[in-house]
Amino acid sequence: MKKKIAFITGITGQDGSYLAELLLKKKYKVHGLLRRTSVLNIERIQDIINQYEKKGQLNLHYVDLTDTASISNLIIKYRPDEFYNLAAMSHVGISYFTGEATLNINTVASYRIQESILRNHKRCKFYQASSSEMFGSSPPPQNEMTPFNPQSPYGISKVAAFHTTKYFRQAHGLFASNGILFNHESPRRGLNFVTRKITHSLARILSGHEKKIYLGNISTRRDWGHSKDYVIGIWKILQYKKPEDFVISTGQNYSIEDFIKKVFKIVGLNWKKFVSTNNKKFMRPSEVRSLRGDSTKARKLLKWKPKYNLDDLAKDMLMNDLKLYGMSLEHAKKIAKKLSKKK
Repeated sequence: MKKKIAFITGITGQDGSYLAELLLKKKYKVHGLLRRTSVLNIERIQDIINQYEKKGQLNLHYVDLTDTASISNLIIKYRPDEFYNLAAMSHVGISYFTGEATLNINTVASYRIQESILRNHKRCKFYQASSSEMFGSSPPPQNEMTPFNPQSPYGISKVAAFHTTKYFRQAHGLFASNGILFNHESPRRGLNFVTRKITHSLARILSGHEKKIYLGNISTRRDWGHSKDYVIGIWKILQYKKPEDFVISTGQNYSIEDFIKKVFKIVGLNWKKFVSTNNKKFMRPSEVRSLRGDSTKARKLLKWKPKYNLDDLAKDMLMNDLKLYGMSLEHAKKIAKKLSKKK
């Protein structure tokens, strides 16, 4: 039986790395499309490179998503069965300062990819990574029928890419689907995202490298899941019998303050003594107050459901960051106990 071929843009990111692992275990041939940078950022996929690259199951290519030819040439050469477009300017806060670049990578690149699939290999299934930030100020719970009202350049770019994907599906008959993923985190999350900033900074506090965590508004509420669960949803979307759009979410939402409390409780510290909030540097021009997804459709049609809850997620992330600083959980608790007495 011929192995399926999958392309993944953003393979070095959180979702891309977990999705690549999932597909390789399912015996796919995976082609990861990398952005050329002066520093090679492959830490998240180093293990699968070591395990699968020499066998020919994993192939990495440099590609420029602003250059149609570099995309088309790879599609023509390898004729993928599935194309997962996960690459993005993915930070909401940063998008306020890089709006044009965000639209170019998040929206126009999606158009370029789908246009290339249409012209060169129409049988390829296409997945577009959409986002709960598209809903913006629309009240929760949000599902596939909720109106979009984005509050950031990032959200706007994702709405445009969402409709681009629907256009190629409806006008040209591509198997093109959107996965509207609510917030999802993991130990592989970037340090400029608030959840990872919290767990990593706590590890630094306990190891003596930091004294305080500085945050902005901690009252906003999000529906947080684990990336490991969500990439299974991504894969299931392209296995469904026809192209459709699906919300992937836990159905629960918590404030950033709730997340802080859960993380600090793991080691037994009073978070209020170590966290400074409402810092102007981290406040946004417009804020999405509350996101909570209704993933009924995915649960019913895709038979998808999350395994991790927020407590599991917080512990997984903190344990990983403690390990980075050479600490076990028991050691961290002992240090926390000493810090509590000092304070």
